[in-house]
Amino acid sequence: MALDFDPAPPNLQSREFLAVVLAGHGNQLSPLTNDNGDEPCPKALLPIANLPLIDYPLAWLELSGITDVLLVCPARHRAALSHHITSSTSYPSLAVDIHAYDDADADLGTAGVLRSLAPRIRRDFVLLPCDLIPPADLPLVRVLDTFRLGDALLASCWISRRADLAGAAPDEWGARAQKTPIVWDKLSASLLHVDAPDVGEPTEEFELRMGLVTKYPRTTLSSEYTDTHVYVCKRAVLELLLLKPSFESFRDEFVPWLCKLQYQRTKQAKYAHVLHTPADPDPALALRHATLGPLTAAGTGLSTDDTPSPSTRGTLLSAPPSPTRPTARATLPPMRVALLAHATGAFATRFLSSASWTLPTEPKDRALIDPRAQIAPDALVGASTRIAERTVVKRSVVGRHCILGRGARVLGCVLGDHVVIEEGAKLDGCILGAGTKVGAKAELVRCVTQAGYEVDAGETVRHEKLEISDWAAAGDSDDDDDDDADDDDDEDEESEEN
Repeated sequence: MALDFDPAPPNLQSREFLAVVLAGHGNQLSPLTNDNGDEPCPKALLPIANLPLIDYPLAWLELSGITDVLLVCPARHRAALSHHITSSTSYPSLAVDIHAYDDADADLGTAGVLRSLAPRIRRDFVLLPCDLIPPADLPLVRVLDTFRLGDALLASCWISRRADLAGAAPDEWGARAQKTPIVWDKLSASLLHVDAPDVGEPTEEFELRMGLVTKYPRTTLSSEYTDTHVYVCKRAVLELLLLKPSFESFRDEFVPWLCKLQYQRTKQAKYAHVLHTPADPDPALALRHATLGPLTAAGTGLSTDDTPSPSTRGTLLSAPPSPTRPTARATLPPMRVALLAHATGAFATRFLSSASWTLPTEPKDRALIDPRAQIAPDALVGASTRIAERTVVKRSVVGRHCILGRGARVLGCVLGDHVVIEEGAKLDGCILGAGTKVGAKAELVRCVTQAGYEVDAGETVRHEKLEISDWAAAGDSDDDDDDDADDDDDEDEESEEN
């Protein structure tokens, strides 16, 4: 009997990249990310359509074939994130290693965090935030191939601002991001200039070096794209970052500086010992080992069109691959740019596709929803949530284990898990942290609450961020008044006895 000893083809792609996922404090999402007593509320675990935020980028990584993930988070968030990842079945093939940093290092910035991680990152890596929600029609492998085909030092991914929803972001999150002018070469899809944010007064002018215009005479300037903060990097990027200890921001300081190296020969010569190491692999070999399909436009999902189409979703710009990589080069490998017509990122909780909105499917969960409740098709209701009669839920996401009392109205809201809305309460455009309690006949309009906050019955609040510290302080002041009144009564009794 003949035995077949041919080994199964190895998954050579999985070890090519290390994914570095940054899960910060989420201070910009306060009070949702404020601690609920001794229990932290990590930004990475905030619910997006009743799924933790971190699940979206991790699932995206798994679909690309990457298996090794380094998750960077504050030390006080480590236990909660570790529990979620070990108990999750959403990404079984990922090996997630959690690196926790002390709160004292919170001001390092992304560049400082990467410098501290340099000993642990020994190969090419993908850097991405925990609050990215990639579109379903853009697999990460397409961004990786944009990096591979041009033998690039760094590839970045940008989204079209035309895809933004006007007025979608709540006012509580502050002003919308400022426009970022970028310059790129259409033919090679090389990112040439990223305008750093102004330190002083904003201006409509910015400077371009003559060296850029001379080397790339036909460039494109646009401010219609926003950085997704997804970067595919050579290991040499970390070596360069270690040589620039003054940089705090990877996006605002290091990437613009890296772009300038492409046309500044003096600086290229200065950093040649880092950029042109003989150990760099041949790009053709990397492509044979890394690409999932045939090395064709159809197989890689890349477009050879040299213009980004705002009406076409997931458009990538790329240059044809070089047959060989020179052993000595006079110029820096290009900064690749993937220009995407549509993408969803940041905290876009209320604005995901309504096609995913559903009621619970389990009979025991459906039994908790009164048949006389009015739940619109654009609402999403989590498991084990009880909804009483005459309750109205429209354009909203309701978490798990919530209770919505009789006659409550929830319009355009996001409710975390274990939220209680008592009888007759009205909510319009609110985001409530987990465990929030809204008293009977209370009314909230465009409010954001910290986890565990309690709104008194009959209270009306508009356009406020409600934090437990304020609520507790108000309660303490009432107690103090009562104590003062008791002291006065004691003094009156003593005077009468005398």
